[in-house]
Amino acid sequence: MTDTSSPQTTDLPPAWEPASVEAELYQRWVDAGYFTSDARSEKAPFCIVLPPPNVTGSLHMGHALDHTLMDALTRRRRMQGYEALWQPGMDHAGIATQNVVERELANEGLTRHDLGREAFVERVWEWKAEYGGKILGQMRRLGDGVDWSRDRFTMDEGLSKAVQTIFKKLYENGLVYRAERIINWCPRCHTALSDIEVEHSEDEGELVSIRYGEGESSIVVATTRAETMLGDTAVAVHPDDERYAHLVGTEVELPLTGRMIPIVADGHVDPTFGTGAVKVTPAHDPNDFEIGQRASLPAITIMDERGLITAHGPFEGLDRFEARPAVVAALREQGRIVAETRPYKHSVGHCSRCDTVVEPRLSLQWFVRVAPLAKAAGDAVRDGRTTIHPPELAKRYFDWVDNMHDWCISRQLWWGHRIPVWYGPNDKVVCVGPDEEPPSGEGWTQDSDVLDTWFSSALWPFSTLGWPEQTPHLEKFYPNSVLVTGYDILFFWVVRMMMFGLYAMDGVQPFDHVYLHGLIRDASGKKMSKSRGNVIDPLDWLDRFGADATRFTLARGANPGGDMALAEDWAAGSRNFGNKLWNATRFALMNGATTARPVPARESLTEADRWILDLADALVSEVDRLYEGYQFAKLCDALYHFTWDELCDWYLELAKVQLAEGGDRAESTRAVLGHVFDLVLRLLHPLVPFVTERLWTTLTGGESVVVAPWPTATGAQPDEAAGRHVVAVQKLVTEIRRFRSDQGVKPGQRVPARLSGVDGAGLSALVPAVSSLARLESPVDGFAPSASIEVALADGTVTVELDLSGTVDVVAERKRLAKDLAAAEKELAGCDAKLGNPNFTDKAPAEVVAKIKARREIAEADIERITARLDALPAV
Repeated sequence: MTDTSSPQTTDLPPAWEPASVEAELYQRWVDAGYFTSDARSEKAPFCIVLPPPNVTGSLHMGHALDHTLMDALTRRRRMQGYEALWQPGMDHAGIATQNVVERELANEGLTRHDLGREAFVERVWEWKAEYGGKILGQMRRLGDGVDWSRDRFTMDEGLSKAVQTIFKKLYENGLVYRAERIINWCPRCHTALSDIEVEHSEDEGELVSIRYGEGESSIVVATTRAETMLGDTAVAVHPDDERYAHLVGTEVELPLTGRMIPIVADGHVDPTFGTGAVKVTPAHDPNDFEIGQRASLPAITIMDERGLITAHGPFEGLDRFEARPAVVAALREQGRIVAETRPYKHSVGHCSRCDTVVEPRLSLQWFVRVAPLAKAAGDAVRDGRTTIHPPELAKRYFDWVDNMHDWCISRQLWWGHRIPVWYGPNDKVVCVGPDEEPPSGEGWTQDSDVLDTWFSSALWPFSTLGWPEQTPHLEKFYPNSVLVTGYDILFFWVVRMMMFGLYAMDGVQPFDHVYLHGLIRDASGKKMSKSRGNVIDPLDWLDRFGADATRFTLARGANPGGDMALAEDWAAGSRNFGNKLWNATRFALMNGATTARPVPARESLTEADRWILDLADALVSEVDRLYEGYQFAKLCDALYHFTWDELCDWYLELAKVQLAEGGDRAESTRAVLGHVFDLVLRLLHPLVPFVTERLWTTLTGGESVVVAPWPTATGAQPDEAAGRHVVAVQKLVTEIRRFRSDQGVKPGQRVPARLSGVDGAGLSALVPAVSSLARLESPVDGFAPSASIEVALADGTVTVELDLSGTVDVVAERKRLAKDLAAAEKELAGCDAKLGNPNFTDKAPAEVVAKIKARREIAEADIERITARLDALPAV
């Protein structure tokens, strides 16, 4: 038998130092091929695709949260025996990447036009090779268990072939078309923008009311963009607005231009806003464009792609923001300005890349006709092929797919997938597939635009697996098992992947499950932004707290669909949890914890052993249930409280008593310790992979916890009596400790005590544990108790009599109690003063008065308790 009087040695260092081992452990996992998928495996498949970060990007907290949750799901499935693929890759990020390289050129005194298209694109590839993909190294630091052998890039040859294939298929099916429509336009980047590339803010501007026409036939409209009135082609009112019924169908003169424009009726107009009449500028406003379509109005473009006024007249050549006050001044001079409100706050869209104010602009662009695709995406969720978690976000999903507008997919950039359409003589148009030769000869030119980055990203779940080729990976891993992403890109990415996946894969959904998490905010719940100075850098946390603490902090805050308020002390708390796990496992190892021998039969174990084994069994079932429901916060809390509270704070202390007995009792305790630590390390591994790897391999001698089997619940009937008795011990020890503290007894000092009623409470076998944990010692002859407490337990009441003589520093204790008494008396006086003041009791809310009354009761009880304790102390 092992002698527990002299602790054994372990090769674990005294403290957990993440920085010294994380990189080495991660590389060992990669080299061992643990993350590499085998499409020919007979194991059940599990597949997650990484939302591809921008090639220009670096790891931020949103990425860190996403990656932590995906890694946890993948590691667990791998341990459960699935053939797991976590597919990595990057997005070419058209505008962002082009902007980066253009800024480099500007530093050299060049523009992309100086290089020409082909040379510029080559320059971007060179930049990507040298600087792109910084985030990939940062993913390794976080512990991402992705299949690096399958790393993909949206501009790779294979993915480019997928883009060209689906574009041609859409084109031939009439689902892609070219037309003039209103789009988001960036006058600085000179390209159309997707909705996600537009960031809205409340900006200060000016609301100007302008009178069109004269006398009774005049009408007043209000606008924040006075310069666009130069392109007005109508004034619209609501068809039921009686104020303007006599004007509908008439014409009014547009100031400054001399043009006559009609007054039309349209249901889009809100008759309660402003004057109830709106100016209609079809070429420069999306709502006005729709009104113009319904009323067959002309669309007059009065601004070029740089935001300069092109309308003939005194404003021609002015920038839009120069033209605005100039137009207002000209209208004021003619007596047309009825009212001016400034400052006037309103929502203004900005380019997310350069912060330029976005201009709605009529432009010839390529669009996807989304109606049939969106219906299919809605049907897939409605009929259960894809399940959205949490279910309440399904409504938001349906709001998008049931009300989608056609999608503008062309961008006026050079970096990206060039639209595979050629224009030739006599208005010929040819769409070219990936294995087809483009038309040649005089007069043939390719469309100069590239596709929206989200177009290629929408193919990600199947293009990364080899589509349009029927590869083994596509056959094995499509549909993907689950998509993990933030609810903020539900429309921009998730819906589009659903549309294209169902379309390309003959009605088979791209995901079985979609898990949507919330956004990360600061400790006060505010959105993180550089301007607020409240952004938390995950790389800083990785340096200071380690990957495990960073991951556990993020996972513990991840409630389905809910935003997360994040604070640094959370990460410090997670680091402390890792240290607690390290120290506890190290203690168990030094005291002979082992997995080399099986846990003895239950009937030979102590109640404490059976209690911890039953809790561990229940924990496995609970963690499994929470994983299946994507309840990361709850499963983290379950693991945290079992590990810290039950295992470390209670069972280890109970185990010390059993180890001290020696013999078979000590050996069975070592087996239980080994079993429980083995189990909890495996359960924690998907969330905190590094510390669990180091501890588990030391404890078990196994190859790696990465490929260890996931724990399964035994299904054994729990010993309810043992559980009840250990809970009773916890309550009894807690009450004794509290009483000792109240009496001023030092925590480590042993106190003679006699326990009565333990047999009736079923605690006879646990008395040694109570005595050890509560720092009690057996009474000797002449035992004269000076204090006692009674503790009511589930199976009876236990009386504890203690001899506190000589255990208290009376002078120090009287001083401490006097200070506490003064504080309680001050609190009581303050409460009485408020409650005796009619101005307070009559005017304060009822709940506030109730809180003061409750505080008064607590103060009175404290005074009574402290006074009694002072009276009981010997005189000095």
